Amino acid sequence: QVSCVEVVEAYVERIKEVNPLINAVVKDRFEEALHEARQVDQLLSEGPGDGYLEEKFPLLGVPITVKEAFSLHGMPNTSGLVNRRNVIATSDATVVSRLKQAGAIPLGVTNCSELCMWYESSNKVYGRTNNPYDLQRIVGGSSGGEGGSLAAACSVIGVGSDIGGSIRMPAFFNGVFGHKPTTGVVPNDGQFPNAQGVRTSFLCTGPMCRYAEDLELMLRVMAGPGVNKLKLNEKVSLEKIKFHCMDHDGGSVFVSPVDKEILQAQKKVVEHLERELGVQVKHVAIHKMKYSFQIWSAMMSSKGSDGQEVQWFSDLLGDHGKPVWPLWELMKWLVGMSSHTLPAIALGLTEKLMKLNPSGNAKLVSMGKSLQEEMEALLGPDGVLLYPSHPTTAPKHHSPICMPFNFAYTAIFNVLGLPVTQCPLGLSSEGLPLGIQLVAASYNDHLTLAVARYLEEAFGGWVLPGKV
Repeated sequence: QVSCVEVVEAYVERIKEVNPLINAVVKDRFEEALHEARQVDQLLSEGPGDGYLEEKFPLLGVPITVKEAFSLHGMPNTSGLVNRRNVIATSDATVVSRLKQAGAIPLGVTNCSELCMWYESSNKVYGRTNNPYDLQRIVGGSSGGEGGSLAAACSVIGVGSDIGGSIRMPAFFNGVFGHKPTTGVVPNDGQFPNAQGVRTSFLCTGPMCRYAEDLELMLRVMAGPGVNKLKLNEKVSLEKIKFHCMDHDGGSVFVSPVDKEILQAQKKVVEHLERELGVQVKHVAIHKMKYSFQIWSAMMSSKGSDGQEVQWFSDLLGDHGKPVWPLWELMKWLVGMSSHTLPAIALGLTEKLMKLNPSGNAKLVSMGKSLQEEMEALLGPDGVLLYPSHPTTAPKHHSPICMPFNFAYTAIFNVLGLPVTQCPLGLSSEGLPLGIQLVAASYNDHLTLAVARYLEEAFGGWVLPGKV
């Protein structure tokens, strides 16, 4: 009904309209995108019918955005690190290449936190990204620019990555969908920083979007041949899913209590499933979840099975240049002289402390492996766990530094390797997005994606910012 050029022009206009407020798209490629849109229109006018183009190019002409940490040819690839501000990508990350080959048209790259290791997307290269529902609040991180641009309708779908909740937190804070696939299904190549050692089994690349049905289509394209490991062609009977529910982590001293409205939203989901599907949602209390933050930290800094050390964050801050001394950077930061953000410096300092307790870390790694077995056994081939995406709705800017470990609610599932879909559940009394995590056993991504589609229909899914 409309040409591809018209679609791309509409999104370009939308970005020009809202980006000065939210600062989500940090570098655009509008001219190239319009040129690619004209090529799509030409292909459509000349191309064969009978669904040939739809099969060959499932995302033909769809405008997308890409997290700046991923290589997108001709675009910056700094990950918010000042000494990389002149780095321009000369190739495409594997997932970006696959999306382009499927016909998608990138409009630009979006902001992230410094080196993708904090849950506020702010850095010394591009500044801070603001939440479209309330500009005084964060978009989350590290795929925060992606969450904000999708929520504000600046693109249709987007590419994120997640090692501690970096897809799911921004999706939650911005009221959109995000999926962390089962580990090892979607390639991580072509992003900076990429995982090394044991972390390669915790980092996941995945889809973010406004509409639940787009998750599966994106996942198929991004996974390429890896999609064969999943059961996406299996029909899901929601009435046969064994639903489990956990309201909070059990009361970790490191993490804020879960907001009443988040608990209320989760309760409404439970009641809806029981009433409409006739299922019984089983409330569970998994004791080890209380130690989520400690388990994630210990597993993130453990050696790989080959004895390979992880790459330390303070080394990454130097990016092959001079080593960065976190304590010295903190002194510089206090007098406004550091080129790094405070969360990055704090993470460098925390990392040093982690090295001081090897025996404690070994116990936590063992606890993590035991929790993984417990979760796989609980969920089995047909189970889905309902769990909060975060203890609070989108916090005000800078406040995460006062509650730095709240990301534990998402991070634990990275080290467990389980697939998780973040699903929006309308807005809070303050007009901020609510949501829930849907968790399944490894390779059962099809279950969480099916439940997300169902909950979108039941609870309305994405709500346009400023609409209420």
